[in-house]
Amino acid sequence: MSLDSTSKTSVDPHPTMIRVLLVDDHEMVRRGTRDLLDLAPDIQVIGEAGDGGEAIAVASRMRPDVILMDVALPGANGIAATREIKRTMPRVAILALSAYDDPAYVHALLDEGVAGYILKSIRGPALIEAVRAVRDGESVIDPALTAVAARRAAGRIEERPLDPGLTPREIEVLRLAAGGLTNRGIANRLSISARTVQVHLIHIFQKLDVGSRTEAIVRGLKVGLLDLTDLPDHV
Repeated sequence: MSLDSTSKTSVDPHPTMIRVLLVDDHEMVRRGTRDLLDLAPDIQVIGEAGDGGEAIAVASRMRPDVILMDVALPGANGIAATREIKRTMPRVAILALSAYDDPAYVHALLDEGVAGYILKSIRGPALIEAVRAVRDGESVIDPALTAVAARRAAGRIEERPLDPGLTPREIEVLRLAAGGLTNRGIANRLSISARTVQVHLIHIFQKLDVGSRTEAIVRGLKVGLLDLTDLPDHV
């Protein structure tokens, strides 16, 4: 696992609070996760949902920055809920939190645009860092899996005829992200700060109207900013 929004017209590149929605059908799990995230001064849990339908409704009303999404939910499962939420709120970062490590779950959720996939066995500090990472444009998952999902999705999704207006530097950042580099790795390669990389990613997400690194890579492939040779060559 690699650990290192918001309005279309205005995104704060230096966010002070990360607004999180918790989705899990077990109240005790939600309570424990809330208590853990409440320890982080820059994270605010703004709502909870116990099933997929409620998750869709609460997300639409509360407009969180990050959603912690359980996979196995009653009614609309986590995959279906993710699909609907991303359809109406493409810039929200969804972090799948699951008890299962089955690759089928991982790929299905990556195909729907999740920013990361972590197991419920994750330790508290790592969960906090994962929330921060997806808010900062990181992919909290093995870059090889992200590349596989990008290849699969690029062949299926409808191409949008747009000129996203990325700057040469933003295209460079996107290309390095597609190659599997973390924010810190991109910063080192370009001799810039990790904060500057984060700002570039926020602008890239804005212009491509996406909420995760995987989606940005897929969109970049579809509009010709990237090609398959930009993905890790071992995949």
